[in-house]
Amino acid sequence: MPSTCSKLFVDCGAFALPLFSSFISVLPPCTDPRLLIAALLLLCTSAAAAAAAAAALTDAPPDLLAGETSGEGSVEEAPPLASNIWRTWERLIEATKQHQKEFEQEFQGNVDYILLEGHKRSAFPVKCPMSNYSKEACLQRLAQGLLVYTVLLKQVEKEYPDNSILREIKPGIPLLVAQIKEKMKRSERVPAPSSSQEEQLLKQLDSPDTFQRRMTAHSILSHLRFFLIDGKRAFRKWETPRRQKDNPSA
Repeated sequence: MPSTCSKLFVDCGAFALPLFSSFISVLPPCTDPRLLIAALLLLCTSAAAAAAAAAALTDAPPDLLAGETSGEGSVEEAPPLASNIWRTWERLIEATKQHQKEFEQEFQGNVDYILLEGHKRSAFPVKCPMSNYSKEACLQRLAQGLLVYTVLLKQVEKEYPDNSILREIKPGIPLLVAQIKEKMKRSERVPAPSSSQEEQLLKQLDSPDTFQRRMTAHSILSHLRFFLIDGKRAFRKWETPRRQKDNPSA
């Protein structure tokens, strides 16, 4: 028995020894040695199982240790590839949402907001049509139109240098243009306006009349909002899997 017990103690290590000592302390001196061996085997098995469980927990991924689930039980799924461009588009649209309120606060009901629709200039970009256009041509028009708006917004900044909408959309429009270009095959066809082109655009918008300049500035913000809304709708049409399947060469 001594050799057998020694081997069991070596195999079990330190896990079973404290438990075994407590166990035999309550047994009578005449206890059958085979009962002691059986008890030690049981304690060794329990200790080994506990050690294995501890090792498995230590090696588990950090997200599982933090209480997260994996596989089909996950709450969030990986975002789609186009999610970044959607987020940019939505942020820009949301930023322009407050424009009507700002307009009405400035003019105190003396000027109807709907008049801005008719205050459109020839320099304002035209939206992408919903039909008779390829995906590439539509993306080109969207990117080129947004680049033009980056120039037109300088007129807005001239009249309203502290405008809250401008602070939000000025960094977002170049980002959206870059994301649209990533979807194009020939993005080099969408160059930024040259300095002379910028000068010509802004010259068309200038006026000696303060009221007309401010109406033009508000009209730029109003038409930019609808350009973004219509542009997102057109982009979604081309991004749907069915549309891509029907137009593999688009």
